[in-house]
Amino acid sequence: MSTKLTGQELEKRRKQVESTATFGLILICVALVAPFTRPADIEYLNVFRWIYGSGALIYLIARLVDISDPMDSPRLKRLRRMEFWAGISFGLATAFWFIGQHKYHNDPYIGALAVLWNTIMFTLIGALIQIVASWLIYSQTKKEIKNRGDKQ
Repeated sequence: MSTKLTGQELEKRRKQVESTATFGLILICVALVAPFTRPADIEYLNVFRWIYGSGALIYLIARLVDISDPMDSPRLKRLRRMEFWAGISFGLATAFWFIGQHKYHNDPYIGALAVLWNTIMFTLIGALIQIVASWLIYSQTKKEIKNRGDKQ
């Protein structure tokens, strides 16, 4: 049985969730940029796929936590759910990295870009979803706060 948080407890949980999600995004960014320091070495990718995967998992777990106020509109709740789908996109990118690494591990002429092209694509999709959701959540929250103030 879950109890809904309100007020300061909810704000504290939101800050924790956002910090955790940000940490996951930082791991994703580091893991995605680092292989291009040595683009010809595919073995160099082995470590970073695990870092990327752990960042995607951390982000996804953070987005599974309910941070909705009981007073939030259904639209705002749906927008918060959009951030979860960004996490799913990062998870798919992780899967494509593992598949690409396994597929090309014996080919000496394949570089990092050939292994990572699907991963990069799904990472960009996840980033776009996250950016759009953040903007929409911010504007919808402002509208709801304004509307609550007008009603009082």
